[in-house]
This record gives sequence, C-alpha cells and structure tokens, in this order.
Amino acid sequence: MAQLDRVLRSNIKLRHLQLLVALDQFRHLGRTSEFLSVSQPAVSRMLTEIEAMLGQVLFMRSTRGTEPTQAGVAMVRFARSVLAQYERTRDEIAALESGAAGRVRVGAMGVALSPLLADAVDLLKRHSARATVLVETGDLTNLLPKLRLGEIDLFVGRLEPGYAAPDLTTEALYDEPMVAVVAPGHPLAGRRKLSWPQLAAMPCVMPPPWASLRVKLEQQFYRYGVQPPEDIIESWSYQAVAGFVRRRGAVGFMAESAAREFEQAGTLSVLGLAVEVELPAVGIIALRDVVPTAVSEQLMHCLRRAAKGRPSPGKAEPRQPASPRRAAPEKPASPRVAPRKPASPRR
Repeated sequence: MAQLDRVLRSNIKLRHLQLLVALDQFRHLGRTSEFLSVSQPAVSRMLTEIEAMLGQVLFMRSTRGTEPTQAGVAMVRFARSVLAQYERTRDEIAALESGAAGRVRVGAMGVALSPLLADAVDLLKRHSARATVLVETGDLTNLLPKLRLGEIDLFVGRLEPGYAAPDLTTEALYDEPMVAVVAPGHPLAGRRKLSWPQLAAMPCVMPPPWASLRVKLEQQFYRYGVQPPEDIIESWSYQAVAGFVRRRGAVGFMAESAAREFEQAGTLSVLGLAVEVELPAVGIIALRDVVPTAVSEQLMHCLRRAAKGRPSPGKAEPRQPASPRRAAPEKPASPRVAPRKPASPRR
C-alpha cells in the first residue's frame, strides 16, 4: 500500500495519465500512438513503465487490441479525474491572467436547454461577456459520471430521485409539465377533442426504455384502456423528437416550454391533450465537496434568476395544454308558453 501511495503521489506524470485515458478510449496501441503523435513502441514502453511502477497489469494486449483489467479500470478513472481537475485549474488561472471571466462546463438535459439555460447564459453574458460556457447534452445516466470525474462543473435537468447520492447536492428550481406535439398540418393538430386511443394509433417518439418518463407515459395509455404504440422511435433529444415528428407524422412528447418555442417558430404544434404524469422538478446538481469556481457560481445564480416566475417545485397546479376555445353549449329549448297578460289592477 505504501508503494502504491508513493507512486500515485510522486511517480505518476500527466503524460502517463494521458496515455491511460487514450488507451481506454481507443483500445488499440496503434491508434493510441497516432492520437498521441508518438511511435507505437514508445506507447508500449510507457505502458510497461507504468505497470512496473504500480506492480499491476493494467491492460491485456492481444492481436485484437487492448482491454483494461480491473486495476486498469480503476487507474483510468483516477486518470480522468486528475486530468479534468488539471484542465479546470489551468482554464481558471488562464482566465485570471487574461482578464476573462473563466469557463464553466454544464451538462444539460433537453428540458433545461431552452429556455432556462439559454436565458441564464444571456444573463451571465450581460455580467461577464468574456465568460465561456461549454454545454454538453445528455441524460443523467451519461452526465452524472462526468460530473463525478470533474469533466463538467454542474448538471441542469430533471432531479430524478433514483439518482440522489450523499456526494451530490441538488437544488430544485421549478416544475415543468410535459405536452404532446405533432407537426403543423398533422390530422390531430387543432382538434378540439383528443384521446389517448387516438395517440395509440399513431407512430410515436418516446423517451428511452430506462427513463422513468417512458414508464409514466406508457401508464397513461394503459389508464385509458389502450396499449402503447408499437411503432416508436426512442430518443431523449428534443431536436430528434422534432425531426422525427415532422418526418414520420408521429406524435412526440417534450417539456411544455420547449414545445411552445418550437410552436412559435412554426415547426411543431402542441396538442390540446393533458399529459397527466408526475415529473421531478427541474434543478441543479453539483458535487458536494467541490468548491465551485467563480464563473460556476455566477451561472448558478443566473439559473436561479431565469427560473423565477415559474411554478415552484411541489406547488405547481396541474396545467392543461392550451386548446382551442370551445363554444358554450346551447341550452335546450324550453317549450313555448303563451305570454301572460299582466293582471289589471284591482279597483
């Protein structure tokens, strides 16, 4: 243990860590050497050097490529974390030297991209025009590992309770309902009365199977006595949803605020059908024991400001998607009665 501690603290260099990450990415000595612009024998010698220092085999070599061992997986995880912290510190110091406001890396779900994150970045730029915001999109499954490795500074999206952990802090900002969307001109667009059986007969763009929202949407179909659609495409991306909805005449589901922006642009039409599913609030996730940089703090403050005026988490009343106004129902005609003559005053 003492030898391993000494190696990790003193002997391992950044070039060693870069090699381990590259080997894990390419799983091939030749492609790794091309990426690092060194010879393949040099890559092989450096890997042997690292393994000798640690007293562990990190990658199994074969004619098909390289495969990390359990020790190799642990070292690659360590390497990614250290390199992410190195890049973060380098960028922060470089920003201070140049007079810029720094760089913040955000992982965002589609529900938070527009308008929340877009509005927050606008606010940030008004205060610090030279601040740089790097946005990486995805879901919690892909982005939380990047947050833990330090490859992103914060996550913005739905706060799924199943992903809560002691090493994370969460801050709910607002509730965001879902709506159903179709392309303008779709047979269901503009209909006054819509039902889930009508949606079940259409192609649909749905979230991936592992998403809690997918389960809740399928339960909506069962609730109204129909099977979920069989003709489906699965995607988290709102751009993909919008594209397939238009191309295939499908029905899609997305956050209401994003759907309204597509509708204002004339690319989608929001259906007048209530999507009554309980959804986690939209909010921020960060690492508990990591002190955020100044620009990260600024962006989180801007996210809070951009979220003001939206329904508070846990207090939002059920919202119905906008639908065309219906004419008031006519009252049934009452039988005609001959008008009575006013009684003459008694004398």
